[in-house]
Amino acid sequence: MSKNVGWTYLSDRVLAGKNVHRTAKATIDTAFQKRLTVRATGAVRSVDTPLRFHCPFRINDAAAQEIRFMNRRRLGNSLLTVTDICMGTMTFGTQCDEKLSFEIMDRAYDAGIDFYDAAEMYPVPPTSALFGLTEEIVGRWLKTKPRESVIVATKITGPAHGWFVPPVRHGHSALDRLQIMRAIEASLRRLQTDYIDLYQTHWPDHGARYQDVLEPLTELVKQGKVRVIGSSNETCWGLMKSLAAAEKHSLCRYDTVQNNFSLINRRCESELAQVCRRENIGLLPFSPLGGGVLTGKYINGDPPGARFTEYRKLGERQQKLADRFLNDRVSETVCRLKVIADDLGITLTAMCVAWSKQHDFVASTIIGATSVAHLDESLAADGLVLDKETLRRIDEIDVAIPNPMKEDGLRRL
Repeated sequence: MSKNVGWTYLSDRVLAGKNVHRTAKATIDTAFQKRLTVRATGAVRSVDTPLRFHCPFRINDAAAQEIRFMNRRRLGNSLLTVTDICMGTMTFGTQCDEKLSFEIMDRAYDAGIDFYDAAEMYPVPPTSALFGLTEEIVGRWLKTKPRESVIVATKITGPAHGWFVPPVRHGHSALDRLQIMRAIEASLRRLQTDYIDLYQTHWPDHGARYQDVLEPLTELVKQGKVRVIGSSNETCWGLMKSLAAAEKHSLCRYDTVQNNFSLINRRCESELAQVCRRENIGLLPFSPLGGGVLTGKYINGDPPGARFTEYRKLGERQQKLADRFLNDRVSETVCRLKVIADDLGITLTAMCVAWSKQHDFVASTIIGATSVAHLDESLAADGLVLDKETLRRIDEIDVAIPNPMKEDGLRRL
């Protein structure tokens, strides 16, 4: 597939007076903005969605500055739509200093990304000394942009039992009303804004009543401090229980679930995908590159400064996390996937991000970066669609080596 072909949001009005690539002869047909067709040399593509069509030509730099590319999708049943690529920020404050973090976010913004995901517990690995630092960095960057042009997501830390004891609130974090209300005020202050677009629970409390969590979150929506609520690291059972509680008690529902999903962890394609499809919940996959493993950088050993290289030097929890992502079966999977990417003439990074975005139950794929160059590799997936033959080859690897990542951690919630 040509790298020049991608989803765009242009109309004949927007294109008027713009200089397009001279090798493409394009004609725009519009019919009440319900069907747009681009006719170009050697290509005819059409889409029935308003103001959205395939564009098989490059737009010059000046036009690109004015017209920001990216496909958009709805968050569940909510009124919010976001770009299908989301900028993750969990390394901002550790692997990325503030200057580099700004450069990465600026590059993402200029590329058309309007969706940015943070958490009060970031950066990772979490420590009490750095708690909230990522939100502060994002907040200072946010002041450089029109607030309405950015969709900001963040998370409240989950309960301090079961999964692990987070280094926040003196090891007594909980999802009760008191902590939710205090946490949102602290996040608003650090982000330097008066509302959060998507507020998520970082992980659930399966021993609690879901309505006790949803009630204060609903109150925040009514107060105008939060627009949409979502969950993270949630199971199918937990997601369905939350929906039942929301319906029974007339509370806001979770419109998103943010879980680990990648070509080394395809568990979301079974039960969770059915929940998302049937209940109109948008999946926000994190770690689409398997924590960097699917870039191929670990093929020849642990690269200096990489996340899991550093995790192996830390405590037991980080070491176990690294072992989940790095094992012989993962290495074999990555090597086989790289052959496919090489055959396509694209990077393994671009192929993996594109694969994630192609799922109908995915609202936006969260990418991370520790450099602008790393970000650009992921941005190459914008507009990239993998054909049936490529998907078949990828599935063959999964059949041969199912779920190479040992576990996703959800069994220990």
